[in-house]
Amino acid sequence: MLHSGLKLNQIDHIVYYEKPFLKLERLLETFLETAPKGLQQFTQAAPIWIKEKVLIKNKIRESLHLIDENYSAKEILFCEHHLSHAASAFFTSPFPDAAIITTDGVGEWCTTSIMNGKLNSITSIKELNFPHSIGLLYSAFTQFLGFKVNSGEYKVMGLAPYGNRNSAQYKLYKNKISELVDLKTDGSVFLNMKYFNYLTGLNMINENLWSELFEIKPRTAESEINLNHCNLALAIQTITENVILNLAKEAKQITNSDNLCLAGGVALNCVAVGKLNKQNIFSRVHLDQGVFLQTLQHRKFNKH
Repeated sequence: MLHSGLKLNQIDHIVYYEKPFLKLERLLETFLETAPKGLQQFTQAAPIWIKEKVLIKNKIRESLHLIDENYSAKEILFCEHHLSHAASAFFTSPFPDAAIITTDGVGEWCTTSIMNGKLNSITSIKELNFPHSIGLLYSAFTQFLGFKVNSGEYKVMGLAPYGNRNSAQYKLYKNKISELVDLKTDGSVFLNMKYFNYLTGLNMINENLWSELFEIKPRTAESEINLNHCNLALAIQTITENVILNLAKEAKQITNSDNLCLAGGVALNCVAVGKLNKQNIFSRVHLDQGVFLQTLQHRKFNKH
């Protein structure tokens, strides 16, 4: 509304960017499939979901009343998370049609999708579902490298250029990552879940198995960064770039569009997006405004 200059009574629909009950469904199904291992995670997450997510309509109404105490929401609608990402990119683009790629950690169930936008409609074509996710894989490396998950991923991207692509260590790390994930030519990723704890625990990874695999200990936030960390960051960055390129090739083949829209947390990886753009798979590439603004914030932060 700040950008459009509209008042609340001029808004036709209020739409929330995910479906809380589908997320709760994932939480419950994951717990039931892994019980009793995930009890601690479940007991911590369930009250939050019930209070803040399942009852989100009340919180939305309270927030709207802070803007206009006389406003009464006609109906609050809910949109699946990755469709929200797709809409934020396609409907802000100048394209009449486009292939759309959305990829992040996880929405309700979806972690990566390929869609097709035409005029005022978006059609979902294929998707990858939780727990398999390039976003969660990148976040796992974020944790192992001593940065904060869901906010420090850009530091991994920034650390990667200090690695050495010609070094034996980088090549070894890149090869060992194949133990963690099975990469498909269409951009799909399938994680070896024995290395990951996010289904049942409060951490992303099984640190002991990761230490054995890469023959280094997890870095703590206070410890120095060395060449091992740089080469490991470069290895996962390179793999992420390849996944995005493969997704783009798949999206091009499926939609045959000249235009591409990108959205989701992984699209914040501006290095990967830049390399994708240079491949000329698509004539034009558009990122949603949220991704663009967050990328600018990260660049501004890095200058200080």
